[in-house]
Amino acid sequence: MVVGAFPIAKLLYLGIRQLSKPVANRIKAGARRSEFFKTYVCLPPAQLYHWIEMRTKMRVMGFRGATIKPLNEDAAAELGAELLGEVIIFTIGGGCMIAEYARQSMNSKKKEDELSSQLGSLQDQITELNLTVETLDAQLREVNRLVYAIPVQSKK
Repeated sequence: MVVGAFPIAKLLYLGIRQLSKPVANRIKAGARRSEFFKTYVCLPPAQLYHWIEMRTKMRVMGFRGATIKPLNEDAAAELGAELLGEVIIFTIGGGCMIAEYARQSMNSKKKEDELSSQLGSLQDQITELNLTVETLDAQLREVNRLVYAIPVQSKK
């Protein structure tokens, strides 16, 4: 079994996404009841969606110049509320995805910074060791020079 940090952030994001569906349903129900939401929030996107959908279907079937009747108010309010709910769920899911990406980026940047600091530390140690080797090499040459410079006295 792999031992690691419990992915609490992922669990939190999953919980938020699961809670977004009931929240979206409550907002949709409120939008259906509120005259302001119905008139200014639900109806215009629903009529636009209906117009684009019907125009596309008509073009696919070969009817180029057909006029498209707008939806009645109840059907448009229902479609607008559904669109609003889907936008809310999509926005929450997208926000969770962006938050997870930012979290992963921050973790990878932290790991990268740690590795670069370790690399810098190792490079400093290598530099110090090179200086030590050069110093010892100079001392060894000095000792060798002194040893070979002393005349050997022979016994008589």
